[in-house]
Amino acid sequence: MRASRLVNLLLLLQNRGRMTAHQLAEELEVSARTVYRDVEALAGAGIPLYGEAGHAGGYRLVDGYRTRLTGLTADEAQAAFLAALPGTAAELGLGEALATAQLKLRAALPAELREHAGRIQERFLLDAPGWYGEADETPHLAAVASAVWVRRAVVLRYRRWRAPEEIERRVEPYGLVLKAGRWYLVAGGPSGIRTYRVDQVIELRELAEEFAVPDGFGLAAYWQAYLDGFRARLHTGEALVRLTPEGARRLGVAPASGGWTEARVPIESIDHAHGEFLRLGADVEVLEPAELRDRIAETVRTLAARYRR
Repeated sequence: MRASRLVNLLLLLQNRGRMTAHQLAEELEVSARTVYRDVEALAGAGIPLYGEAGHAGGYRLVDGYRTRLTGLTADEAQAAFLAALPGTAAELGLGEALATAQLKLRAALPAELREHAGRIQERFLLDAPGWYGEADETPHLAAVASAVWVRRAVVLRYRRWRAPEEIERRVEPYGLVLKAGRWYLVAGGPSGIRTYRVDQVIELRELAEEFAVPDGFGLAAYWQAYLDGFRARLHTGEALVRLTPEGARRLGVAPASGGWTEARVPIESIDHAHGEFLRLGADVEVLEPAELRDRIAETVRTLAARYRR
């Protein structure tokens, strides 16, 4: 346990530079007293690190010192290669950098861990886009990613579904999210934090203005709240339906024993539910709301007349 902690302490200093005993203690989830003892142990083992007193002080490694020790377990090495997705990196303009990084990581790993990492690339592949339809064209993705990385404001010319269909807006790009094969930009703007589809960016101009992300903002937390709100907005009503066993299975409803199942299911809108329930054909009967039942009945009558001809 202590050996692993010493490795982690060394890697923290190597990757982040100067850190105080308090910062190291928080990262390692130990007391500052334990950090002092660990630093002494590393120094005694010949690791060239030293401490500086004062407000801007802390521990750091001698400039230029690097260790080839990765501290990775077999599972961690596999996870590192599994998380490094070549397709995603290429979209962001980092394909060559990813390949080089993986080569360096392989070289630093012991032979056994290199073998484990190699199996990941041989046996697992992530293909994010769905089956139907081509992947979105995102010609401005690399430029968006660059602005996110360097914290520079941009001016977007953007296509949206409501009027006016094209808008121009200055935004501060906080982060990028890849969801179901589609890239989304989370950015601050004149109306607060908004989400933009990157494939709908028509033109992008990076500005010289730098910005700071608001205190307390976290990309993962924002995205989860965005998804929760989307689901709440999506299903604003409900329908009462009767389902055959097959219809219940397709809708994910627990079927009643030996016959039709009556259930209330959430719906987005009358228009959307109309299309979705027609997909189920004779395996569903809509009982409520009356407007939806009447719409489906009218569609069925039209289809019946058409096919009689």
